[in-house]
Amino acid sequence: MWKRKMLQTKRGTFEIFQKGVGKPLCVAHHYAVFNETGDYFADTFTNRFCVTLVNLRGVGESEQAHEPYEYSMVDSVLDIEAIRIALEYEKWIYAGHSTGGMIGLLYALLHQPSLESLVIVGSAARDYTQSSACIYNENHPKFAVMQQYQFALTQPNITATKKEELTMKRTRLSLFEPEKYTQYFTDGISKGISGERLNFFSREAVLFDITRKLKHINIPTNICCGRYDVQCPVEYSKEIHQEISQSQLFIFEKSNHYPFLEEKDLFQKIIEQALH
Repeated sequence: MWKRKMLQTKRGTFEIFQKGVGKPLCVAHHYAVFNETGDYFADTFTNRFCVTLVNLRGVGESEQAHEPYEYSMVDSVLDIEAIRIALEYEKWIYAGHSTGGMIGLLYALLHQPSLESLVIVGSAARDYTQSSACIYNENHPKFAVMQQYQFALTQPNITATKKEELTMKRTRLSLFEPEKYTQYFTDGISKGISGERLNFFSREAVLFDITRKLKHINIPTNICCGRYDVQCPVEYSKEIHQEISQSQLFIFEKSNHYPFLEEKDLFQKIIEQALH
């Protein structure tokens, strides 16, 4: 289990969870709601790093948003930086999956001296839904069913049983081998979705585009993506790699959106070599 802590920062009090020993590493996601059971992506790093898993503003017991803009990616970066300062880390590694990776890229642009390196997995530097290969694009054959699951999961009165069923169906859409769902998700990890943050992100993402600024990121950046990622298609990872001079790109040939589970051993090996 992860150790829960309420951390006082100059931008308010935030709920964080920590696990592991070693160099400090931060994991966040735009609209995930974490708890003591942790996170599959974050658990990837706990064998070699002291991982801080962050509940962003308005999530769990963290500081509430007083204005809508406080759900933005810029404000999320400012909150994460305040957490780093409160933890008294001179620098740390930031690792982000999906929307967490988008926040990580922006973090590097706004507070590069605070970062030792980046791990960006299945992510993008701009609105990834513009690609017809993205399941959130209306031209994707599974667009409608994904929208149905996404909406249902954000409803306030959803039962635990229904939530588990919908989460499985939703996640299977983003697996290279959907039949292996129960093989991948076996550790009793349960996390939620913040409807307020998801709704804000859906509006913000339409305008989000930092591709032309990526050339200003001058720290080691490790980019990973499944060849068949339907959420953030691989073309966006290639784009990030092209723009960041100190980046490495690793494409997982038997993965969709979760290479850290779908090709777990290979992912672990690559991360260990990249972050040695």
